Amino acid sequence: MRVASDAADAETLLAAVPADQRVAVVDARFVGHVHALRLGLTDPRFDAAAIPGAVTVRPAARPALDRALRTAAGDASNGSVVVGIVADRVAELLDTELHRPELGELVAEVPRDPQARNEARQAVAAVDDEAIRLRTAVKSRDGFFTTYCISPYSRYLARWCARRGLTPNQVTTASLFTALIAAGCAATGTRAGFVTAGLLLLFSFVLDCTDGQLARYSLQYSTLGAWLDATFDRAKEYAYYAGLALGAARGGDDVWALALGAMVLQTCRHVVDFSFNEANHDATANTSPTAALSGRLDSVGWTVWVRRMIVLPIGERWAMIAVLTAVTTPRITFYALLIGCAFAATYTTAGRVLRSLTRKARRTDRAARALADLADSGAIAQALARLLKKLPAKPPFGARVLVALSGAVILVAAACLEPYGSWLPVLAAVLYTLTSAAAVALPLKGALDWLVPPLFRTAEYVTVLVLAAKADVNGALPAAFGLVGAVAYHHYDTVYRIRGNAGAPPNWLVRAIGGHEGRTLLVTVLAALLAATDFKVALTALAVAVALVVLVESIRFWVTAHKLGAPAVHDEGEPA
Repeated sequence: MRVASDAADAETLLAAVPADQRVAVVDARFVGHVHALRLGLTDPRFDAAAIPGAVTVRPAARPALDRALRTAAGDASNGSVVVGIVADRVAELLDTELHRPELGELVAEVPRDPQARNEARQAVAAVDDEAIRLRTAVKSRDGFFTTYCISPYSRYLARWCARRGLTPNQVTTASLFTALIAAGCAATGTRAGFVTAGLLLLFSFVLDCTDGQLARYSLQYSTLGAWLDATFDRAKEYAYYAGLALGAARGGDDVWALALGAMVLQTCRHVVDFSFNEANHDATANTSPTAALSGRLDSVGWTVWVRRMIVLPIGERWAMIAVLTAVTTPRITFYALLIGCAFAATYTTAGRVLRSLTRKARRTDRAARALADLADSGAIAQALARLLKKLPAKPPFGARVLVALSGAVILVAAACLEPYGSWLPVLAAVLYTLTSAAAVALPLKGALDWLVPPLFRTAEYVTVLVLAAKADVNGALPAAFGLVGAVAYHHYDTVYRIRGNAGAPPNWLVRAIGGHEGRTLLVTVLAALLAATDFKVALTALAVAVALVVLVESIRFWVTAHKLGAPAVHDEGEPA
């Protein structure tokens, strides 16, 4: 800490601070809550932030701070401006994006006389900033189960962790290990194992809520932490599905198809969410009668909770899975999960389609680029798309969803209707490759073009599921589960990179794992050429190869981005 007499002195002192360090200018007369200073000066997500009487910048905004201090010093020296509160004047002069946190009841002032100082101190004493800090550690928008059954006590667990120096990443990792142990207990196939698994899954969810609350409580946000939190959520849930399937198999019940179906349905639900949000988050004229109706319903308290619960968010979903695991069988658990998720997917997708049709939004180039990245087109589709662009007749924007839909339907229908070993699914996969290339040949800016990536995901995943089930050999469905899990990880990773403004995975990675059309074509050819037992081995090898490539590159990217000081992000992700 250094004391400066004016803006010129502050500029001199800051020049001595290494350029790679974060700095702050705080008025010595500042009166306010400690947590107000935390919010203004320690949040790592923003390059520049300010509250009354204080301003801070990260290394990227240091030049802007230097220019602002120089201007403030000049204003004071020539008498054109009387600089009474240097920090506030500097914040006004910063020529960079400036974050001003919402303080609410928290006090942050620079009193100009003894009476104002006394009043400010009384205002500070009247408000418990620790209570506010605990309250704001909880998401402002959350599910019913989390809001009333988890957050009332998990916020105190978050504070306990903060006071002992634990980080959100450590809590996130503990949640993952707890869920993996729960999956192992479910895999025992015993009633005691199922009961223990249900309890551990709930405790894993408590820790899952705690890590985010700890990040908000202690303002410990990071690029790596956001990725870990989002990725581990999916890993925990899908590992638990596998544990339930293994446990059922020990009891003589094969539910691998149901487990894989649940993973496919849940993943495709998420892709619908991601695609819709990416297509519309920066669209202009982005309003519709449907959205207006939703806003009016939000003003009626009970409808808010009903609408949040019927989409079966992660809190309600995991609670249902945990209870059903403990008191019923894996088959019943998966039936309930599939029915609930299917209803939720129908409800959310129908609402978003209706919003898209009634909106007059204009999509941006960034949104079109994000949708193209989410499409995950490989070398074959990219090459065909370049050829189609050269054709004189191009499909209208609205037709491309129908093109993608027709290819997906034909592919899945051929896989379902033909016996294992038929070449008809291969021909359908060739047609699917052509239609998928046509769908992405032009920028995805149509009203319903956000449906293209979910259609590709559904076609690929369901084809793998059906062909593995048709093989009817022990181990084929678990191998398909592993393959879909590896590919789904790649698709989730793509989303989290886009959300973190880190760009999509490199094109060489997409090409190396084939793209969605390449993998689909390969799987159908393998099913036509190989005997069922050999097909199982091929699926296993493909799953291992894809998993190794995407995991190594993903981990390298996120760890490197974290070490290089990438801007901290905090993605609230799926409502708990």
